Amino acid sequence: MRVVVLGCGRVGSALAHLMSREGHEVTVIDRESSAFRRLPPDFKGETISGMGLDVDVLKEAGIERADAFVAVTEGDNRNIMAAQIAKTKFGVPKVIARIYDPIRARAYRELGIQTLCSTALGAGIIQDLLEGRPSRSIEEYEGLAKEFGA
Repeated sequence: MRVVVLGCGRVGSALAHLMSREGHEVTVIDRESSAFRRLPPDFKGETISGMGLDVDVLKEAGIERADAFVAVTEGDNRNIMAAQIAKTKFGVPKVIARIYDPIRARAYRELGIQTLCSTALGAGIIQDLLEGRPSRSIEEYEGLAKEFGA
């Protein structure tokens, strides 16, 4: 699988490493080249310094032949916009955006962009751990977001 990851923070670097280790072709984009220090020395993928909303940067990363695009920067707006570009302009088959705001996550999920709301996931998992319950599915955790305004 050819994967383009936008954002080389903790999640992006871990995901890039895992996917590369499994033999997938991975390119990581980050606006700060110093972020690539989070990647292990044996990372076999590519890194590109630049803005992930820039079409030329996305093309350099191979978005036109990507099987998947994952946006995990620290900004919801940037992740949403990049996901929309990957999906609508380049037709990437699998697009996932990490969104902190449960209301936005739900809205964009309804528009066809797969979102992962780490706020809802984290709260639900912590609740399960506290109450000694077995883990639920991602869909169930994200459904909890409705309870706090989404």
